[in-house]
Amino acid sequence: MISVFNTLTRTKEPFKPITPGVVKMYVCGPTVYNYIHIGNARSAIAFDTIRRYFEYRGYQVTYVSNFTDVDDKMIKRAKEDHTTVPAIADRFIKAFLEDTAAVNIEPATAHPRASENISEIIDFIKVLIDKGYAYESAGDVYYRTRKFKDYGKLSDQRIDDLEVGASQHTADEETDRKEDPIDFALWKAAKADEISWPSPWGSGRPGWHIECSVMSTKYLGETFDIHGGGQDLEFPHHENEIAQSEAKTGKPFAHYWLHNGFVTVGDDNEKMSKSLGNFVTVHDIIKQIDPQTLRFFMATTQYRRPIQYTQSNLDDAANNLSKLQNTYTNLTYRLKDATDGSDNDVAEQLLKLKADYVQAMDDDFNVQNGIAAVYELAKLANVYAAQTTVKKVTVQALITALTALAGVFGVVFEAAPATLADTDIQALIDDREAARQAKDFAKADQIRDDLKAQGIILEDTPQGVRFRKE
Repeated sequence: MISVFNTLTRTKEPFKPITPGVVKMYVCGPTVYNYIHIGNARSAIAFDTIRRYFEYRGYQVTYVSNFTDVDDKMIKRAKEDHTTVPAIADRFIKAFLEDTAAVNIEPATAHPRASENISEIIDFIKVLIDKGYAYESAGDVYYRTRKFKDYGKLSDQRIDDLEVGASQHTADEETDRKEDPIDFALWKAAKADEISWPSPWGSGRPGWHIECSVMSTKYLGETFDIHGGGQDLEFPHHENEIAQSEAKTGKPFAHYWLHNGFVTVGDDNEKMSKSLGNFVTVHDIIKQIDPQTLRFFMATTQYRRPIQYTQSNLDDAANNLSKLQNTYTNLTYRLKDATDGSDNDVAEQLLKLKADYVQAMDDDFNVQNGIAAVYELAKLANVYAAQTTVKKVTVQALITALTALAGVFGVVFEAAPATLADTDIQALIDDREAARQAKDFAKADQIRDDLKAQGIILEDTPQGVRFRKE
C-alpha cells in the first residue's frame, strides 16, 4: 500500500483515496508573469512523478493545476511591457506549456485560469459573507481569520502568534480597512488603470488565496484526495485555502497535503533569488542542456528533500541517464537475434527487482531507492544482453520493465538507430571487417573514422558490429 507524509498530521499515513482506484489531486501552479524558474519546475516535476507512479500502480488520476493570471506581479509586468494583463498571461502560459513539455511533464487534466472563474469566485465569497466569515470594507472583502477555529492546523501555528502581514499581500493602507490585522483579502477594490471585474462590492479583482479554493473544488469536488505545492506555500496560502474552503462547505478540504522541498543553487547552497544573480529559468536551461537531464536530475530526488542545483549534479544525472539509454539500446539490439523462449532465472530476478521498486516507491515516493532498483535492473539487463544466446520473451520483458519503471521518472528512451540493413553503412562495415581480417588495420581505422565524422559510431560487441548515431 502506498503511504504518504501528510503535512496536515505531520505523519506518514497509508493512502486511502475517497473513491477506490481513483486519485484526485490539485497542485498550485505558477503566477504567469515570467518564464518558470527551477523552483517552479521542481514542484511540477515532483508532482508529475508522483502522478506517474499512481498511474503505474493502476490508479486513474485527475490532476488539476491552476494558472494565476490575475495578480500584482501580473499588473506590474503588463505596465512595464506596455501591454495588457491577459496578453502577459497568454504569452507565459504558452511558454510554460512549451517548457514543461520539454521536460516531459504530462499535461494536467485541467489548467484553469483565475480570470476564467470570476463568477465562481464571487459566488464563493458571497457564501462566506452570508456565513459571517467575510466582510466588505471600502470595496475590499476580507476573511475573518480568527472566526475559523482551526486556523493554523496545517502549518502548526497559533493564531495569536501570527504577525501583521501574514498573508504576504498586506499593504500598509489595507490595515485600516481590516477588522483584524491578520485578516486576508478575498476581493480587492479596483485601482485606476488596473484590470477589474464588476462585483456586488464594486469593481475589483480576486485575492490570491481564493482562486485555488474555487478552482480546486470546482474540478475535484468539495473534498478531494491530495493537495500539493512547494513548502513556501504551506503558510499562508494553503492555510488560507483550508480556512476559506472548510468555512464554506463545513467539510474537510483535502485529505492529504504534500509539500516539495526547496532548490538551492551552487556548491554553497544559496537560495535562488534575482538579487543574488542566481535566478535560473527553465526556458534558458533547456537551451544549454538536454531537457531530459534536468528532468532526471530533479525526478530522482525524493520530493520532500531539498535539491542542490550544481553542474556536477547535472553531470551525474546526464551520465546515469546515458547508461540507462545504453541499456535500452543493448536490449533492443539483441531482440533482433533472440531465440524463442524465456530464461526463468532472469525472469525471477526481474520480478524481485520490480517488487523492490514498488516497495521503495510505495514509501512516500522514495525515488532514491526506486531509481536504485532501476539501476540494478539495468545491470541485470546488460549482463544478459552480453550473453551469446538470449531468449526473446526475456529480452522483451526486460525492455518493458525498464521502459515502465524509468518512465515514472519521465525518462523516454530514444528509438533504436537505423538497422544494419542500411545499405551504405552496411557496405562500409563489411569493408572494415574485411580489412581487419586482412590485418589492414590502418584501412579499418580510416573507415571507422570516416563514419564517425558522419555521426556514425561503431561498437564492437561479442555479437558483432553494431552502430549508433550521435
